[in-house]
Amino acid sequence: MVDAPNYRVVDSADVAENAQIGDGSSVWHLAQVREDAVLGKNCVIGRGAYIGTGVTLGDNCKVQNYALVYEPAVLESGVFIGPAVVLTNDTYPRAINPDGTQKAASDWDAVGVTIKTGAAIGARAVCVAPVTIGAWSLIAAGSVVTKDVPDHALIAGVPAKQLGWVGKTGHRLIERDGALVCPDTHDRFSEVDGALVAENQGA
Repeated sequence: MVDAPNYRVVDSADVAENAQIGDGSSVWHLAQVREDAVLGKNCVIGRGAYIGTGVTLGDNCKVQNYALVYEPAVLESGVFIGPAVVLTNDTYPRAINPDGTQKAASDWDAVGVTIKTGAAIGARAVCVAPVTIGAWSLIAAGSVVTKDVPDHALIAGVPAKQLGWVGKTGHRLIERDGALVCPDTHDRFSEVDGALVAENQGA
């Protein structure tokens, strides 16, 4: 599988035989892709990154150097994971059980982080499972996310809080003529009950 011509896996990467790697994807030096993981088309897995067992990535995702994506995370298409980001999977972590015996996989239930289309997680941010990161949202570097994030939300801090809204280019929306407007695409939005609603696209 590693020798397939439609994607690239460098020699120092560790990719499980039953992992699925999409056309055009690249897995770089010292990265590990575990059993039953599924990478879509044109994904990039950076140096030293970890993709856990059964993790799913959609098309065109980028996981930067030394990021840790623990199972059962699900990333939709076009998700950006910055350097050294951690997606956790254990709400109540312990190495041992109350009787002192070492915990096994059967002693706890893994919970995952779900990241919707186009969202971006900044460098060294931590997303504490279970949590859902909304489409096209932006998590600032170093943030600790403990609650679900709305679509297009701009999130920062420890613990992370919403600071505003961003458009599909990642730039903060600005108020103009009673609407929230993307300075790049000129898409217009309204905030309704804590959510962003598109008024038009590309006008």
